[in-house]
Amino acid sequence: MGVTKVGFYGHVRQYHNLRADIDQAIHDVLESGTYVLGPQVAKFEEELARDMGTKEAVGVNSGTDALWLTFVALGIGPGDEVITVSNTFFATAEAIWLAGATPVFVDSDPKTRNIDVAKINMAITSRTKAIVPVHLYGLAADMPAVARIARANNLLVIEDCAQAVGARGDHFAIGELSDAVCLSFIIQKNLGCFGDGGAVVTNNRDLATSLRKLRNHGSLKRSYHSIGYNSRLDELHAAVLRVKLKHVDAWSELRRKHASEYNALLANSRLILPYTPPGYEHVYHLYVIECDDRDDLQAYLASRDIVALTHYPIAIHQQEGFPWGRGARVVDSLTVTEQSAARVLSLPMYPELTRPELQYTAEAIQSWAESHDTMVR
Repeated sequence: MGVTKVGFYGHVRQYHNLRADIDQAIHDVLESGTYVLGPQVAKFEEELARDMGTKEAVGVNSGTDALWLTFVALGIGPGDEVITVSNTFFATAEAIWLAGATPVFVDSDPKTRNIDVAKINMAITSRTKAIVPVHLYGLAADMPAVARIARANNLLVIEDCAQAVGARGDHFAIGELSDAVCLSFIIQKNLGCFGDGGAVVTNNRDLATSLRKLRNHGSLKRSYHSIGYNSRLDELHAAVLRVKLKHVDAWSELRRKHASEYNALLANSRLILPYTPPGYEHVYHLYVIECDDRDDLQAYLASRDIVALTHYPIAIHQQEGFPWGRGARVVDSLTVTEQSAARVLSLPMYPELTRPELQYTAEAIQSWAESHDTMVR
């Protein structure tokens, strides 16, 4: 029987593939009677830090909290400016605002769609405290360039790695050139639990200690508190993540294999396909193409029962709900960001995607393209 439908997410298939191990992990937690900040969280933190090559990992409630609490722990707040990008999920800038600081947006790189490092210097003022590069769609940003700029200007660097666990750059690893890396484990991520979850990995042990206090009402010891919050990674989520962490590298290889096949099948479509700089290892959290007739293509794919989504069709600085009154500002113009937002379309991409499903998706795009002559070059 041929393929007639392709969904966007594969996490149910992933659960089925790991069902015995995941069910056992959940059962063990339920039988333990310890559900918050217990041994599963501690072991996951150890394993995650080891996997990412850092000294510390601190589990928190979400990727958003990972960013926000890191800003708080590093003393970033009112009066400070944080340089980042607008073509990312809203939480990147939201966390800056929640900390009381001002997000400052620079444009994205025309090829990678990550932060345009050539635009960072013009955004720096006497109020600038940090740079937050986002590893968009699973591709590491140009961290050596970001780190050089940060060192020259005495700035902190916090990596938004919500979409790129396992990614690498050319001769550098994520976490190697920054003060902290913030991760998200919501279910659709490359490493996802069954709800919300997040973590901060760092080589700064003092920062890790501060984060452990902040996530637990300012407490490292029962009944002893300072000001903090409630942002703890649950034991159940940690147990599931421990099972999945063992498979992330293999899943990344499958994502790269799928991306390579998409690239080959769509090479003559005149669409803009994802770009990976030489020496980089993309982990393809999303496989994002760009097309001037994006909405028409998305509708056509839907008519063929293929789910394609947009990440992100409204850049943060274009959001009506963004708190501009809090002082957010744009540096120069965000031309690449705005053009990209109007054209992005994410195709189905997950390790469990089958070859017939991928080919069906690519063939549908080719069929649509043959009847359209307005694709971008």
